[in-house]
Amino acid sequence: MSHPFESLTPDLVLDAVESLGYLSDARVLALNSYENRVYQVGIEDEQPLIAKFYRPQRWSDAAIREEHAFALELADCEVPVVAPLVRDGESLFEHAGFRFALFPRRGGRAPEPGNLDQLYRLGGLLGRLHAVGASRPFEHREALKVQNFGHDSLATLLDGGFVPKSLLPAYESVARDLLARLDGLFAATPYRAIRIHGDCHPGNLLCRDDSFHIVDLDDCRMGPPVQDLWMMLAGDRQERLGQLAELMDGYQEFHDFEPRQLALIEGLRALRLIHYSAWLARRWDDPAFPPSFPWFGSERYWGEQILILREQRAALDEEPLRLF
Repeated sequence: MSHPFESLTPDLVLDAVESLGYLSDARVLALNSYENRVYQVGIEDEQPLIAKFYRPQRWSDAAIREEHAFALELADCEVPVVAPLVRDGESLFEHAGFRFALFPRRGGRAPEPGNLDQLYRLGGLLGRLHAVGASRPFEHREALKVQNFGHDSLATLLDGGFVPKSLLPAYESVARDLLARLDGLFAATPYRAIRIHGDCHPGNLLCRDDSFHIVDLDDCRMGPPVQDLWMMLAGDRQERLGQLAELMDGYQEFHDFEPRQLALIEGLRALRLIHYSAWLARRWDDPAFPPSFPWFGSERYWGEQILILREQRAALDEEPLRLF
């Protein structure tokens, strides 16, 4: 069976954009995106627009509209975010069976690893994001939990036969042991779940003209605020402690942080590792995935995953990062 995205041709992209009253110059550039399909579309006598076509059957219309409403709420509060364009009171559109949204084009570069000045500013940006995120909950978007990111992801990998048989016992053993540890960790670490970005890696916080802006809220959900912070840290423990101090100095100018959440960092890292493998497995019928991730399914990949998960299990025994 063909995949739905196979019918998403350049002509269809242009027709979708022009259905909203824009006049394109017929230039379409596919951007680097796998979960959805994203294109830069040239517009006559205006700046190009970014057209995002949502993966069918992933999010409900209500969940996508919550993503858009969150972005627009952030923009209204002067938090720098790339929010969808609104036409006649609507931000989610449909054309030829595809749901799509339009965004202004915003370029930039990712933060420099370990740059303390940037971390202070990023902390302030994320504090502002979370101050808005804490004001009300999502109603239609899932929360980040050990069950859906961990146990359900492992079930996808095992039930689908994605792990080579020669490595299956070792992978299943370390993954189940790790998830049992995470069940206990999250049960013992209370936190207030708020609306978060959800996929806050440095590539989604871009710098332009010495100011940062937030992009791609596609994975926003309810979850612990520290989920949006830990991917800003890199290096050894001492380096991460210094980076955390700068990040928190900026963050807590705008939003209070619960220090006990720091105990969740290595657990959240472990969930991201297992969830990433399951994400590849769930998307393997998409023709864009096999050529882009040819190593997935190889014994080398799964052997490396076993070692990484064992290291992550050991990291759970280390003392969590602390604020000083």
